[in-house]
Amino acid sequence: MTDRFQSEPAATAEPGPEPQAPDPQRWKALALLCVTGFMVILDSQIVILALPSIERELQVTAGEGQWVLSAYMLTFGSLLLFGGRLADLRGRRPMFIVGTVLFLVSSLLCGLAWSAGALIGARVVQGISAAIMAPSALAILTNMFPDGAERNKALAYWSGASGLGATAALLIGGPITASLGWEWIFYLNVPVAVGLLVFAPVLLPKGRERDQVGSYDPAGALTITLGLLLLTGAIVWAPSEGWTSGPVVGMLLGSVVLIGLFIVVESRSAAPLMPLRMFRSRLFVGGNLAMVFFAMTALGMSITLSAYAQRVLGYTPMQFGLGLLVMTLMTLVGAYAGQAGVTKFGFRPVAAVGIVLMGIGAFLLSQVPADGTYFGHLFPGLLLFGLGLGGGPVAAISAALSSVDAKNVGVASGAGNAAFQIGGALGAAVVSGVVVSQGGDSTVPTVMTEGFQAGFTADLVIALIGLGVALVLLRPLTRHTRDTTSAASRSEDLSVTENRRRIAR
Repeated sequence: MTDRFQSEPAATAEPGPEPQAPDPQRWKALALLCVTGFMVILDSQIVILALPSIERELQVTAGEGQWVLSAYMLTFGSLLLFGGRLADLRGRRPMFIVGTVLFLVSSLLCGLAWSAGALIGARVVQGISAAIMAPSALAILTNMFPDGAERNKALAYWSGASGLGATAALLIGGPITASLGWEWIFYLNVPVAVGLLVFAPVLLPKGRERDQVGSYDPAGALTITLGLLLLTGAIVWAPSEGWTSGPVVGMLLGSVVLIGLFIVVESRSAAPLMPLRMFRSRLFVGGNLAMVFFAMTALGMSITLSAYAQRVLGYTPMQFGLGLLVMTLMTLVGAYAGQAGVTKFGFRPVAAVGIVLMGIGAFLLSQVPADGTYFGHLFPGLLLFGLGLGGGPVAAISAALSSVDAKNVGVASGAGNAAFQIGGALGAAVVSGVVVSQGGDSTVPTVMTEGFQAGFTADLVIALIGLGVALVLLRPLTRHTRDTTSAASRSEDLSVTENRRRIAR
């Protein structure tokens, strides 16, 4: 495995055009893109606190109501790679606008839903829209800001906005549902989507309309989409069905087969959906693996903390959301500090410090008693956890995207988003399983607390594994590996070109 997969021009190549000056509107555009990241993550979680009202008004069971949450997660997580590739091929701004239109329409349909089936169908479309918007927005951000301090700062704002979206969902979901009705958690998206559609053509760069290769690699798109769908579905259902249940095992095996087929298809494709040479880059692989563990740690902690605070301490959803404000604020502080750290010290130190802070936060939370208090037992852990959650992912995503050619930044952004979504679902499933196995589903406060302590401890173990990934794979670049990768990239480019010529004949 090497450091980069970017190809370098041959020595005899014609001089390329002069690098373009940075877009003067890039900071205004960044605000627009950060709103997108905020809303996409907000909509993945805001439904949680509204589910009881939805189930009651639409007269559905808890199992059917869970599909309102799962439908979004499944389509969002499984289509991110394809959505990112569409942005590369059809143009990032046009696909961003298409995704935003779908987001607006699906949000309206969710609010107007007259039955559980209609709501679930609209949530499927909403997940599709998110799978187009998120990688398109991140690809635009990456191309607008030159590599280095400016891009690191922009990625920090993106990461902070996404983290804020997750916390805001828990803060505002309950009050909106209680005061206006569950429909308004979806109607809330409409004016935001209209604003995005108004300002996107003005602030976002038009760029090239599409990539040089006009192929969508349908076989690759089908296999990876279905593979990720089965993988995400297995992870989502594992806590309720059990990891060894027939449906979960079947989905896991199916995902392995389909992802294996995807690798075979991509290795033979003249215009692959995701060039396999991307996985030769240590930074690309390491950044995305680190993102998986950041997401596992974050979602595992959140789901355990929510259950402990509400079931043991008796917090209302509003009180719980307010209690998370310290973590939200520290996430923003950590993101800003993280981008400065990446510029000065590199990816590995910042990612390592981030995951260590999250691990220490999880350790402090693992000491909570049945009669715990906010400032005595929750506040210190949340403060440190938030700092790590803000800085660490900035380093991970910066590392992954630093090794990517401009023409592949859309699919690379989709891979990063998919890593976070799958990691989050996996962390929630694994930690939930630990909590239940240790008594977290009891009704006795002391027994429940033991289960939640075990969940926080499992989160610490996940953080330690993530630390190992960061230390091993996010090492600084070396001249030797850059030279080796460049030669391999040029060789593969020639091979791909020859394949296209054969197909043309």
